[in-house]
Amino acid sequence: MGTARSAPPWRVRLPERAAPFVGAAMVGLGVALLARANASVAVVVLLVAAGLVLAGIARLVRAAHDTGTAAQPSQRRIQVASGLVLVAAGVLAVAWSSATVRVLVLLLALGLAAAGVAELTGSRRDDRATAVPLGLASLALAAVVLVWPRLSLWAVGVAFGAWLVLTGLHAVLGAVLRRAPRRRRPRRWVQLAGAAVALVVSLGLLAGSVAVHRGDVRVAPDGFYTPPLSVPDEAGALLRSEPLTTGVPDGARAWRILFTTTDGDGHPAISSGTVLAPEVPGDTAAPVIAVAHGTTGVTPRCAPSMSERPFADGAGTALERMVADGWVGIVPDYVGLGTAGPHPYLVGPDTAHAVLDGVRAARRLDLDLTDDVVVWGHSQGGHAALWTGMVAEDYAPDVPLLGVAALAPATDLEALAEGVRSEAIGKLVSAYIAASWAEVYPSLELREIVTPGYLPLVRRIEDLCFTGRDVVAALATASQMTDEVIREGTFDGEVGELLRANSPDGDVPVPVLLAQGTTDPLILPGQQRAFVAARCAAGQPLDYREYDGLDHLTLVAAESPLTEELMAWTEARRAGEPAASTCP
Repeated sequence: MGTARSAPPWRVRLPERAAPFVGAAMVGLGVALLARANASVAVVVLLVAAGLVLAGIARLVRAAHDTGTAAQPSQRRIQVASGLVLVAAGVLAVAWSSATVRVLVLLLALGLAAAGVAELTGSRRDDRATAVPLGLASLALAAVVLVWPRLSLWAVGVAFGAWLVLTGLHAVLGAVLRRAPRRRRPRRWVQLAGAAVALVVSLGLLAGSVAVHRGDVRVAPDGFYTPPLSVPDEAGALLRSEPLTTGVPDGARAWRILFTTTDGDGHPAISSGTVLAPEVPGDTAAPVIAVAHGTTGVTPRCAPSMSERPFADGAGTALERMVADGWVGIVPDYVGLGTAGPHPYLVGPDTAHAVLDGVRAARRLDLDLTDDVVVWGHSQGGHAALWTGMVAEDYAPDVPLLGVAALAPATDLEALAEGVRSEAIGKLVSAYIAASWAEVYPSLELREIVTPGYLPLVRRIEDLCFTGRDVVAALATASQMTDEVIREGTFDGEVGELLRANSPDGDVPVPVLLAQGTTDPLILPGQQRAFVAARCAAGQPLDYREYDGLDHLTLVAAESPLTEELMAWTEARRAGEPAASTCP
């Protein structure tokens, strides 16, 4: 007598009547995930794990039902294998509860991919109409997870919850269709419609994710930004200029300029910039507004002079109106934007030198300019504007300043880095600082500054500008960092010392206007007030103005009350009126 052989796993019959109950449980778990996506890590992990296990059981029940039908043995094997993979992923998610969200996401991607392959290759011929779109939807959702390798816990809950609801409903409908008498069966198009919806949503998420990460079309600086072979030794020498037509306001004319400057240590460097002047020159010499621009990125292609709107940064509306009134605006790009890098992001002396040398270079154009210069700056530019006021007398005594207007300036860099380092915008700024400073300061090594595993993400952000679609791509990349960009303890060393050294906490011997929005999420109002109090205590007169309800960008929007006040304050500096101070 021969010995009986055990049946292969795809012949083990699980109760077919369990299918609708398993599907209903999947729907319930999916709804729970959608409702509790913001719950604690432990709750979300438990719900995701239970959902993976239930999805696996649904596969095993389906394989059991296929036994004895027209389904091929290979198809049943695929269903069993995918079910076991899903169950294993769910068990691992619970057993590995101390793992990071990244591990949970990878387990989720594995389960979704297994489910998708099973639908495409393990379904019976009469189920193919719904199986194919469902399989493609699962694979697309797995790809979405891989495109966002560090999805937030909320995104994990929402994405997987929606998938559980759709696949659970499909399982319930499938069980009803199989068990109901043929003449009373619901029409199969109901299942097909649900599968089609799942496919459309998943493909939409995938296409949107790819579009978000792609950013803007890469445009490299043209030959204008390459300096000639022979460069004068003096700082502020005009090397090249050409008319600019892109983004020029009505009633104005503009130029791109290339000029010499120096870094903070006095080494020669090259910067570019733009100049905006009235289309019809006035009868008298024009006063000058030197505009230190805000954050645009840290690579050469991020230069404002290469932008479609080169004069829109910061208080752009106020600048256009001042130029219409006879002023000339000068907007330096800083070293490393347009020209070869590195760009000294938030490195005070370097950016200040570029601002002052931009004024010197503009004087070489066919323009009649007075010595009256007022400096404006927003955000990074506010930081540069304050530094310009600090170094102007020593570095460029031939560029006497009438005043400095710093709008939401980056002042206490250490407090800035500490205060917003857990937010997406703070991580983006931290990535810019790390990438830039690792090149500017030879003693710093990028790999030693950033959190382990984040080097590729920092490099990705470094290559993206803070303009156009790149902003979305940069913020999307920053949102994938579950920890701070600059590793813990780094602020206690050289990086912390450099942050303090580059904070503009020195004396500015001309009137200073400092404006701040009360809802600014980047330059926090409390930090700005502390900076103002410290400067006032040091004897620095400041005209400090807060604007209720305005954030980092709306502070300098066209409709902001700051627009009129900034223009009036600037005209008052030219008129020689006494400057107000809000210091006690």
